[in-house]
Amino acid sequence: MYKSFKTLFFLKKGNRYKGGAMPIYVRIIIDGQRKELSIQRSCDPKNWNQKSGRARGSHHEISQLNSYLDAIQGRIFDIQRESELINEQFSPELVKNKLLGVNQKQQHSLIEVYKYHNQQFADLVGKEFSGGTLKKFNSALKSLQNFIRWKFGTTDFPISKLSHQFITDYEFYLKSIQGIQHNTAMGNIKKLKKIVRQCVANDWLDKDPFMSYKIKIRETHRAYLSEEELQTLTNKEFSIARLDQVKDIFLFSCFTGLAYADVMKLSPSDIAIGIDGEKWVFTTRTKTDTASRIPLLPMAQEIIIKYSNHPKAVSTKKLLPTLSNQRLNSYLKEISDACGFTKELTFHCARHTFATTVTLTNGVPIESVSKMLGHKSLRTTQHYAKILDIKVSADMNILRSKFSAQSPQKSETGT
Repeated sequence: MYKSFKTLFFLKKGNRYKGGAMPIYVRIIIDGQRKELSIQRSCDPKNWNQKSGRARGSHHEISQLNSYLDAIQGRIFDIQRESELINEQFSPELVKNKLLGVNQKQQHSLIEVYKYHNQQFADLVGKEFSGGTLKKFNSALKSLQNFIRWKFGTTDFPISKLSHQFITDYEFYLKSIQGIQHNTAMGNIKKLKKIVRQCVANDWLDKDPFMSYKIKIRETHRAYLSEEELQTLTNKEFSIARLDQVKDIFLFSCFTGLAYADVMKLSPSDIAIGIDGEKWVFTTRTKTDTASRIPLLPMAQEIIIKYSNHPKAVSTKKLLPTLSNQRLNSYLKEISDACGFTKELTFHCARHTFATTVTLTNGVPIESVSKMLGHKSLRTTQHYAKILDIKVSADMNILRSKFSAQSPQKSETGT
């Protein structure tokens, strides 16, 4: 925030001045910094009041000149108020540029652009994006608004003032003030990066503040069911219909690798005969919009048959009965307790179980697993492979046996 601000109208005598009218200039001084510019008007020195910075007299032309000077002064005050309103740095250069109307980019603010992004995003929910992703963007926006209010005491922030410092301060706020985990904080910052990149692309920002900032995601443990736990769940019978139904939907995901949003949107038409003459799931991942083709295992087919005439599935024209993710996870907690599991069971555990216990552990090549999961990059799938010590052990036992068979036998003489 500036501490001092002053404007002054004065006559400027050029090097070739030989008498008569002199050009009028305005000097803008803010915190000791100054800029001068001609206002394209002139006045005879004998008619000029240096103290007031106005022309003397009551002649019509003098009155018109003073009215023009008043208008310039008023415009400068307007620029001052506008810059304070949008938290823009108020400087002599800014005033000069705005008075001359040169090199002026349309001013935008961060929250304004973020809201516009989310509004457009909302229009594409169900077409290109999921409602869950929109919910995350809205949550990230609210977090950013809280940060700006906490840090700057305002409701918005000018895009032109975004910097590396802004990002690091935001990271500090997310972790220390909001108290959220590192990866969640990085998720919020990643969404901010998308908004900032759009501003750079639109030429609203000269330099990308993320150029020297690296978003680092820490590797986390991905919960999944072991083979024994998967068998326990499969064999577990529930007399309560809602728990039995949730168990089946969860198992369907365990044997197909489909995420919650993708399971809930499946319709009977998504099941078709694949290249091998068997039934496959043909769908597109809601999260990444990538194709996912999955051969149906027997357990998954049994679940489809079980719910083929279910009233809710039939009325909604879905493959399986639909439930909200919140209710599913709530019921999964009851199921986990009933099975005696110590780990927290969420619906996404089913997708991890498919990747690890069902496929990778049983020797399905990681390239095939990646294709079925709809991953865009093999690196994403490799996160699952890192945790499979049992698979590493099995592979090394094969190698150990191979080397043992090739080892030369000790001679009978002991040499």
